[in-house]
Amino acid sequence: MEKVLAIVMAGGAGERLQPLTCERSKASVPFGGKYRLIDLTLSNCVNSGIRRIFVLTQYLSESLNRHIQDGWPISSSGLGDFIYSIPAQMKMGAVWYRGTADAVRQNLNLISSRGIEDIVILSGDHVYKMNHLLAIQYHRQKNAALTIAALRVKPEQAAGRLGVLEVDQNKKVLGFEEKPLNPKTMQDAPEYSLASMGIYVFKVKTLLDVLWGEGDDFGKHIIPRMIPEINDIYVYDYDQENRITDYETRVTDGIREKVLINRTRDSNYWRDVGTIDSFYEASMDLVKVDPDFNLYSEKWPLRTLQRQLPPSKCTIGGKMLDSIVSDGCIISGGTAEFSVLSPGVIIERDAWVYQSVVFDDVYIEPGAKIRRAIIDKECRIRAGASVGFDLALDKARGCTITDSGIVVIPKGMDIKNNGLQLF
Repeated sequence: MEKVLAIVMAGGAGERLQPLTCERSKASVPFGGKYRLIDLTLSNCVNSGIRRIFVLTQYLSESLNRHIQDGWPISSSGLGDFIYSIPAQMKMGAVWYRGTADAVRQNLNLISSRGIEDIVILSGDHVYKMNHLLAIQYHRQKNAALTIAALRVKPEQAAGRLGVLEVDQNKKVLGFEEKPLNPKTMQDAPEYSLASMGIYVFKVKTLLDVLWGEGDDFGKHIIPRMIPEINDIYVYDYDQENRITDYETRVTDGIREKVLINRTRDSNYWRDVGTIDSFYEASMDLVKVDPDFNLYSEKWPLRTLQRQLPPSKCTIGGKMLDSIVSDGCIISGGTAEFSVLSPGVIIERDAWVYQSVVFDDVYIEPGAKIRRAIIDKECRIRAGASVGFDLALDKARGCTITDSGIVVIPKGMDIKNNGLQLF
């Protein structure tokens, strides 16, 4: 898209996602089998025609940088297309990024002299689809200094978790509170609050002006300070404005055809997967018969780095029931049920994996039983071992147990029938 630059925030440590973020940044956590969270944001940009993208990284960024370099090779200096991973460089003293606004402030050199009119600032670790072209068109029609993407949520969902906006009948922003305990509701829909998605479209001049003031975070400092000072701040209503027209392949009477559809529900799906429980819930959304978040779009494809693996196979009576199974998996007499399997997972005879998320190259031996778990890469579940049935035993093994009872097995663990041993 002409004269638009995207800046993706991918430096978050993701402390509430540990142990999944012990060795990787939040944006590089695997999702949906073969993807990483960053892939969803980058796919939204490319599908929207935004092909000039800076990804700002900071914590544990090695795997993320390598993934972007190998999996997103769109850079062309002659055509002006690029996705560049930019590490934190302490450009303004001996300090790392102190917030989202400070991250952009320390990289203003990336914006200058590029003929850019609007800057789209995005999070690299949310699960959603968004046609940013529509948001930018809305922003320009309003002649807005800043446009904030927001969605309607129940007040209890926003309380203490999301920034909440107050708007007039024309969607002009009147107020903003960062993670209030008692969120204000909408005037025209009092059962909902209007929550910020952390997606901003700035005029370049506005962004440069506000970043020279005080404040290191857009939600906590910059936006609350802007509202009484700048008149033209608007909300882009994600639920009403965002539409992704797509195609679905259907077979009727043996005839295969593409049918034009408008996946309103799929288009309006957004999740902040900042905790283990929210990450697990978003993963389970994928395996529904009619998923809330559809991975199988034809017009709105999700791209990623593809491992060179053979097709998956199911042998000796193995079963895959309501599950996502990635390349290179072998289900040899075992069962995967309501689960997400990443590339290279092996499930042996009589093993059972139920309502679980299994990352790359996990080996599940005969007779093992796994329920409501997230298993990080390169783990081995030994014959006869069980996970998710005795939470006290799982905790003693060194697993993390969430309030809702999800068991998280850290990378590289060897779970035996009576304990654990690291590789």
